[in-house]
Amino acid sequence: MAVTLQSSALGMRLDRLPLSTFHRRLVVALAGMILFEWVETYAFAFVAPALREQWGMPLSTVAVVAGIGQLGAFAGGVLGGYLADRIGRRRTMLACVTLYCVATVGCALVQNPWQLIAARTAAHFGAQGMAVAAIVVLAEFVPAAARGRLQTYKVAVGSLGIPIAAWAGYFLVPMGTWGWRVVFGLGLFGVVFAWLIRRWVPESPRWLASRGRIAEAEDIVRSIELQCGIRSPADGPAAPSAAGPATPATSPAPVTAAPPRPRIAELWAGANRRNFLVVTTMWVTGLLAYSAYNTWTPTLLAETGLDLDDTLLLSAALATAAPLGALAAVPLIDRWDRRRSQLVLGVLSAGALVLFSAVRAPAAVLVLGCLVSLLFQMAVPFLQVYSAEIFPTPIRALGSGTANALSRIFNFAAPMLVAAVYTGAGYTAVFVLLAALSATGGLVAARYGPRTTGVSLEATTP
Repeated sequence: MAVTLQSSALGMRLDRLPLSTFHRRLVVALAGMILFEWVETYAFAFVAPALREQWGMPLSTVAVVAGIGQLGAFAGGVLGGYLADRIGRRRTMLACVTLYCVATVGCALVQNPWQLIAARTAAHFGAQGMAVAAIVVLAEFVPAAARGRLQTYKVAVGSLGIPIAAWAGYFLVPMGTWGWRVVFGLGLFGVVFAWLIRRWVPESPRWLASRGRIAEAEDIVRSIELQCGIRSPADGPAAPSAAGPATPATSPAPVTAAPPRPRIAELWAGANRRNFLVVTTMWVTGLLAYSAYNTWTPTLLAETGLDLDDTLLLSAALATAAPLGALAAVPLIDRWDRRRSQLVLGVLSAGALVLFSAVRAPAAVLVLGCLVSLLFQMAVPFLQVYSAEIFPTPIRALGSGTANALSRIFNFAAPMLVAAVYTGAGYTAVFVLLAALSATGGLVAARYGPRTTGVSLEATTP
């Protein structure tokens, strides 16, 4: 009980802070890493047409390459979430970033589809483990009133990776047989932001407190308060630790009993079960529609008769709308109820997808495609912050990561499903399917999800 009260007190102190240089650095470090993770993740969509030509890959092999990497993302989501709750947010992020950077080099050097499958599986594992921890870290450091807004800035910067991958594909892929390798290699620039994470991102005080490490949590919170120009009532004139907020100023208090390990079974206990099912449904339906749209649109447009240059140009233009969508969510995310926002965005996305499926003229494809990309990207920060808000601290990363990871299992089958629907029912049927998926998550959230907007993490969780 004492640990719970101390954890709540630390959470209240973090929530009362004004936004400062510390919070801006946090967003820069996390968003920059996510940016290059997204470059690698979405690069395959824009190099797939060229790989089909160079390696003679049939559409079914493209589906396998696109789908099997989701197994790596599934493992990264579950294991990354478990490790973030077990050994800490910061250590998990650094380990996953290291794996991702090594795997990115492998993606640029592969010689056949099977090597590409292995390298992309490892890259997806590291990228997803990093992403899960980053969502939770930002939620646990940022004051409740700005939690959605800063998560949205992170998504907006990170989503720049989509147009970077798209335009790199447009300019580099046609230049030679090596062009697609350079596109994959761009993800390696994420190592710069990995260094910034190590320098600027401390361990989460909320996590430390949940593990009984109150002294370490107190030191980090006090250091952040001083950076924000606020002195804790318990503070004397002491200055923050010279090593920065990532290093506690004092030795941790001894812990008499080892804290319990996070367990999947806890996600099925009490109110956690309902919340887990809600968030899983939101992730599964939302990611299926979003990922299938981004992964398959270039290839499907090429199948309708557009040549490679036109397809890459249209795809790059569609991807450019993604960061604008995230920015459009900034003034709304901490003001509107996140559940109803998901519903409205899902319904609007469904309508835009149906219209997109009915047009063929490049100008109409461009306009409606940009609208779909914008709406999808508006929904991403709502989903990310919501999934981190509704679980208690000891299983926050595990719950959010596992829900996200389960969507990757469905995504594993999605490329084959899309290929089958396209072969059996045609181009329009694919986008009607995506429209139905887009509306489902919002309906479930609005009906069954708890309200979290502007509420302290300690008050939103069961």
